[in-house]
Amino acid sequence: MAAPRIRIAEAEAFERWTPFVRPFRFGAVTVEGAFQAFVRVVVEVEGHGRATGMTAELMPPKWFDKRAERSTDDTVRDLKASLAAAVAATRDLGSDTAFGHHANLQAAQADWAKAADATALSASFGVAQVDKAVLDGLSRALGQGFVSVLKANAVGLDNRLTPDLSEAAITSRLAALSPGRSIAIRHTVGLTDRITGEDSLATEMDAADLRYFKIKLGGDPAADIDRLLAIASLLEARGIDYRATVDANEQYQPDALSDLLARADAEPRLAGLMGRLLFIEQPFDRRVTFERPLPVDVAARGVIIDEADDAGDAFLRARSLGYRGVSSKCCKGLYKALLNTVRAAAWNAGTTGGPAFLVSAEDLTCQAGLAVQQDSAFVAALGLTHVERNGHHYVDGFAEAPAAEAEAFLTAHPGLYTRSDRIRLAVASGRLDLSTLDGPGFASAAMPDVASLSPLTTLSAQGLPA
Repeated sequence: MAAPRIRIAEAEAFERWTPFVRPFRFGAVTVEGAFQAFVRVVVEVEGHGRATGMTAELMPPKWFDKRAERSTDDTVRDLKASLAAAVAATRDLGSDTAFGHHANLQAAQADWAKAADATALSASFGVAQVDKAVLDGLSRALGQGFVSVLKANAVGLDNRLTPDLSEAAITSRLAALSPGRSIAIRHTVGLTDRITGEDSLATEMDAADLRYFKIKLGGDPAADIDRLLAIASLLEARGIDYRATVDANEQYQPDALSDLLARADAEPRLAGLMGRLLFIEQPFDRRVTFERPLPVDVAARGVIIDEADDAGDAFLRARSLGYRGVSSKCCKGLYKALLNTVRAAAWNAGTTGGPAFLVSAEDLTCQAGLAVQQDSAFVAALGLTHVERNGHHYVDGFAEAPAAEAEAFLTAHPGLYTRSDRIRLAVASGRLDLSTLDGPGFASAAMPDVASLSPLTTLSAQGLPA
């Protein structure tokens, strides 16, 4: 179908404080709570009338911007300002396709980021939320699930931002999308998580049939080897066929990473873990990622970028330096992730032998409700078979959401959620049931209680709700 033109008639941003039940450490930062952002739009779709779309996403500190001179509060203020700027910019967009709106917002947001001294990732956060809400509204107006909308390219996706890709390659990849019925959970082992004992990786494995694991690294080879030994000991004792990835969150220097890999290879007790290692995620600081090729010994393991994925051509540039993949996170932008899967498919089709190029499914503590549903449904539609899911591990169910909101999501998606002491994501099988997420809209049969949300605000001095 031809991509219909859309006018964004209304756009609003909200927030909700989300406390964590255990600290989550990634890189040099430990987080004990964060604001969740919500965006609501009303779209007027040519020939199909008006519809409302929504999305949600956590705003974690010190991930989108890790500059030392920016405080924790500064980085969250930037995310809120990015979202406010993107929502305000929708008033000037006029009529265009969904992807046309994305391209125009990206250009406007780049100007905003330069003036605000915000990172490209922080700037893209606001655009990404508007994009998801617009896709939800467009799909509702068309009365279709988002996969059908994307397959028919009703969003108007083209190569204006990715001239290295042909229109035919984009169309072919869209046509290959398919709704996912389920997806395996890749469990995050955070740097502060216990491996055994009370409230540990061991108890998580007792509660869920986990087969995929994402292990955080701290940047110190000796300490990381000790931790990997403890994790490997537990996994091997369980006698399961597992797979693992490791994520350094920019903490390693090239020589130190080579040292870590050499130590791991020399340690017989890590043979099982290293033999099941799928890839290494973002080992080096994003600011130096593109300065030099990967060391040969590191590149041989398969390395992907995540925090360095701050532009439409980041994967293209990373490939030339020996990287094999890039992460998909809806908080960074669904269109960028989709176009990167086009790249990976095209490169793999032209490659004979050697490791494949890939797009991986990673998390940034997606919360129960729209955030986890939209991100999980999206990566499953891309054909990915496992996804890092950590939001349910660090947040208690629906956290501060009203009970009626949680009930609405359970009723709409009875296989994805379960009721114990409260309503939670159903993870016991080690898989997420996505079978109810392909109705009209972007994986959104239930909606947040807008009346319970607060208007988007600035932070108090302590970074907590005022």
